[in-house]
Amino acid sequence: MEKSFKEAISAQIFKYISQASRELNLECYVIGGFVRDYILQRKSAKDIDIVAIGSGIDLAKKVASLLPNKPKVQIFKTYGTAMLRFEDIEVEFVGARKESYTKDSRNPMVSSGTLKDDQNRRDFTINALAISLNSDTYGDLLDPFDGILDMKNKIIKTPLNPDITYSDDPLRMMRAIRFSSQLDFGIEKDSLDAIKNNCERIKIITRERTVDELDKILMSNKPSIGLKLLHETGLLPYILPELSALQGVEQIKGQKHKDNFYHTLQVVDNISQNTDKLWLIWSALLHDVGKAVTKKFDKKVGWTFHGHEYVGSKMVKKIFVRLKMPLNEKMKYVQKIVMMSSRPVILAENVTDSAVRRLIFDAGEDIDDLMLHCEADITTKNKVKENQYLNNFKLVRQKIKEVEERDRVRNFQPPITGELIMETFNLKPCREIGLIKEAIKDAILDGKIANDYEEAYQFMLLKGKELGLNKK
Repeated sequence: MEKSFKEAISAQIFKYISQASRELNLECYVIGGFVRDYILQRKSAKDIDIVAIGSGIDLAKKVASLLPNKPKVQIFKTYGTAMLRFEDIEVEFVGARKESYTKDSRNPMVSSGTLKDDQNRRDFTINALAISLNSDTYGDLLDPFDGILDMKNKIIKTPLNPDITYSDDPLRMMRAIRFSSQLDFGIEKDSLDAIKNNCERIKIITRERTVDELDKILMSNKPSIGLKLLHETGLLPYILPELSALQGVEQIKGQKHKDNFYHTLQVVDNISQNTDKLWLIWSALLHDVGKAVTKKFDKKVGWTFHGHEYVGSKMVKKIFVRLKMPLNEKMKYVQKIVMMSSRPVILAENVTDSAVRRLIFDAGEDIDDLMLHCEADITTKNKVKENQYLNNFKLVRQKIKEVEERDRVRNFQPPITGELIMETFNLKPCREIGLIKEAIKDAILDGKIANDYEEAYQFMLLKGKELGLNKK
């Protein structure tokens, strides 16, 4: 085991750090994620955390002076940390410290401490592991909380009392669930109970930090692990109450609807197997949020959710605003996928050229993502139905390919411009120009005329005549 840890820190950067610490006569250790990921044989992120028993900033400067490329050291005095780049790796240096917290903030009061103090303040036992970079103990593992055992048992556990750990810094609750989702580890019972007891304290965490952890959960191999834990611990209503509202099954006169919460989790898992596009996964997460507010029981047809796609797309913006997520093309993309999420399903029942042209036009470059979402939305346990739905979507995909190759509809611009309409009929800006442009677009999409200048021009003249306009 000892040999393997020495191999882990055989990279040249560690030799420089060890030399620098020796010349400054201070101790230093690799700690946290690098050590954890090495032991788990995971591909490690391109960042390394170094803790110094003394000044992390001084150690960073010394290391930079020894490195051949003399990298610039970024110093963050407020936090007592420094960072430099070596090749494609970010190395962050911090002095060992101990922390104390107030009830209304996750930002601790910090003072210098020992390695033990620094390991005590770590969030989980698997993140408290350290490897010595000191000459006399180079490569030795320091594991004061049996983090190696917890890795073997696939357990997320706090080094100290979990109630205090999570109350001090409530973001750690999200991190516990995120690691559980990423690593497929269970959360120790006392720790899980402590999250339930402290869930309300997530309100003091900034929306940006909360969403950052949620993004990482969504990007894990099986996001439903983390999403279920958010639900079971009571955190989800503070973050995405619209998703929590989908949970449950209601029954009237023997008719019931599916549980749209667990359906959504299955859709998110399905799509995660086929894409690493974060915003497409967000679209899957939010695709049914409109169902809770549009749910009605009709005596003749049973449960309905009419217009839930339209309502859901409107809710997306409110969610993005509340969570301080980007109000840009990413949000519009999610709104678009949510709004159109049922279109290919309806189309599959009657695959006409005109309907396919409109689908391609409205979806534009996102048509393939939309189809991927629709296929992920199949969660029936009935294999016959599942194969039927998948075959229907194959037909839709084939029709999309045929229509696109023939009619070049995707993101097309009608061949007749507003300027040409104004010039032809000697018009100033007016309502009739918009009516003619819209009529030409509809005629092309409905297959009445080809996506061609000459046919569009003749159609423009005809439409102008209907509106009482004369060619000049």
